[in-house]
Amino acid sequence: MPKTFLHALITPLLFLALGSSGWALAADPPSRVARLAYVSGGASFSPGGERDWGRAIVNRPLITGDRLWVERGARAELQLGAAAIRVGGSTSMTLLNLNDRIAQVELEQGTLNIRVRRLDRGEVFEVATPHLAYVIRRPGSYRVHVDPDGQSTTVTVRTGLAEVYGEGRAFVVRERQAYRFFDTGLRNYQSFASWPVDEFDQWSNQRDRRWDTSPSRRYVSAELIGYEDLDQHGTWRKHREYGDVWVPRRVAADWAPYRDGHWAWIEPWGWTWVDEAPWGFAPSHYGRWAHVDGGWAWVPGPSKARPVYAPALVAFVAAGSQPSSGSGGGAVGWFPLGPRDVYRPSYTVSRQYFTNVNTSNTVITPVNVTNYYDNRNVGNVTYANQQVPGAVVAVLAAAFAQSRPVARETVRVDREMVARAPVAAVAPVAPVQASVVGPAAAPSAQPPERRRSRPAVAQTAPPPPPVPFAAKQSALAANAGKPLDTAAVAALTPAPAASAPAVKVVPATQPVAAPAKPASAPEPARAAVAPPARPPAAATPAAPPTPAPPAAPQAAAPAAAPPATGASPARDTRRQSREDEGRAGRPQQQSPPPGAPGEARPVAPAAASAASAARPPAAAASAAPQAAPPAPVAAPPAAAASPPRDARRQGRDDDERGGRRQQQPPAPSAVSPAPPATPAARADSAAAPASAAASERRGGRNADERRRNRGEEERKP
Repeated sequence: MPKTFLHALITPLLFLALGSSGWALAADPPSRVARLAYVSGGASFSPGGERDWGRAIVNRPLITGDRLWVERGARAELQLGAAAIRVGGSTSMTLLNLNDRIAQVELEQGTLNIRVRRLDRGEVFEVATPHLAYVIRRPGSYRVHVDPDGQSTTVTVRTGLAEVYGEGRAFVVRERQAYRFFDTGLRNYQSFASWPVDEFDQWSNQRDRRWDTSPSRRYVSAELIGYEDLDQHGTWRKHREYGDVWVPRRVAADWAPYRDGHWAWIEPWGWTWVDEAPWGFAPSHYGRWAHVDGGWAWVPGPSKARPVYAPALVAFVAAGSQPSSGSGGGAVGWFPLGPRDVYRPSYTVSRQYFTNVNTSNTVITPVNVTNYYDNRNVGNVTYANQQVPGAVVAVLAAAFAQSRPVARETVRVDREMVARAPVAAVAPVAPVQASVVGPAAAPSAQPPERRRSRPAVAQTAPPPPPVPFAAKQSALAANAGKPLDTAAVAALTPAPAASAPAVKVVPATQPVAAPAKPASAPEPARAAVAPPARPPAAATPAAPPTPAPPAAPQAAAPAAAPPATGASPARDTRRQSREDEGRAGRPQQQSPPPGAPGEARPVAPAAASAASAARPPAAAASAAPQAAPPAPVAAPPAAAASPPRDARRQGRDDDERGGRRQQQPPAPSAVSPAPPATPAARADSAAAPASAAASERRGGRNADERRRNRGEEERKP
């Protein structure tokens, strides 16, 4: 074997061994990712910091900064360990932050159904939307919807507990509650007792049942991503040495792990395996593979341990005669790690992470892991699967770097040469732009630019956007296939981020229970100033033959409008009377305070009396129902108790305001029966006979007095 290729393989190993003392100073990568677990219909994907979009592929790990667009009529699902996010059609979303403590998603438009099965103390699960930050506080089922036009955000809690944060306000959303918010201040909103279940909810419930009732759940941790896909694609068996193992069905006779898929560059892990099989995520990033009984079986890690994600549990070997590079010839090969093999990451990690990523994925003692961590001569390690026929898969370095499907690019390797080749933790291949986006063709659609640039409201500040790949490419080319650590990335002069999200972080506010607001009045301020509805044209009375006072036709129009929601009948009566006076050109009288008696003022009855006197009684009778408010508002009965003098004074005041004198009502025998009189009219009618009788008595007394005076004059001498 030429020395050049051995040098290319051994150099990364020495770099890792000599630099192991600095691992504890570096920030560890997250122990979880978001798996794109399901896609139905058109969906597009864009890595964080990049402008390029590609077709979304199942089993692609998504990290901080990645964006997803699901077209109309399509669906997708993301899995985050103990949580799942179902994505509806016409939905644009971004992973603002994803690590062991925070899962923060930005929803620009569309619908998300979220299922959270576990939420540790201090853990944050947040959805940032154009109007509010939706923070999940308990395990449960949740729904968030943002209108495509950006006018509202609807949040629903099926089960669990959530909080919404806006500018200066925060509300608690409990089980079976739903709210629709129209502004970032959370002052204009609707409340609903419950939100109806649609087809998207039913599909999400089916995915939940599949997740909860999976038989594989008995053999692995509940937070191991992708275990439910093992059920229909393989069989669980008991092995005498490894315990419970899973054996895939319907694979080729010469099939080997890590063959059907492609390599992608995903930081901070670097080279990451993306399996094409629907069940391929869990066996590729957790556990170990064992060659037993003439075939391959997957051995999961301890079911009680919290799993730690790994980009690919493989070791790399020399597979060709030329050094591998991202643009030239040469070949690179790999094989799966077996049970009790120690995995050495190609990325910078601490000692604790090194221990956790191994003990959570295979049965091995921490002492053995520590011994391997401190061993600088890693080339002397023996791996069980390196000697298995067909276990090593190799491709040309160019195909590796360009993320081409491995099954179509496999090259033959010399078994004896591979068995003697030193093992490396790093694939010495520099990534290119195609390594970041993946092999998928250009998507058919992308989210509208105006949707992606819409600012979002968040309660937790997201991290800075990822540095674009172009700003790191030259440094990565000189790093022999090893990803850059945090310090090296910070030292770069980053190019402007192509997809930096616009996020407005609102300060923390103590959440309270939101007052209920009916769904029929989504915008209270707008509804309060709306003019009253006009009555139907058919209900307008015909014009009377005699000229009618100007107040009468105007008073009939607003009478058909219903009273404001929640207003008392007395207040509606006063409001209606004031509107009638304004339309009639009369000065508006002062209404009593809200706690005043129900009579308010007798303007409306006096106006009705004037209208009755100015038009034929038949016309007045036909117009009377239109002049009265709806049923809840009636003429106050207290006006009937007014004394006759007050009634006459009120009538004179009304005549002066209307610029006319009150006419004498016609005699009852000269007209047809009149409509029922109002209380004020009855008071005037009662006062008229009393006044006539008083005049007659005064006239009689005067006549008697004149006769007595004449008699006295006649008796004088």
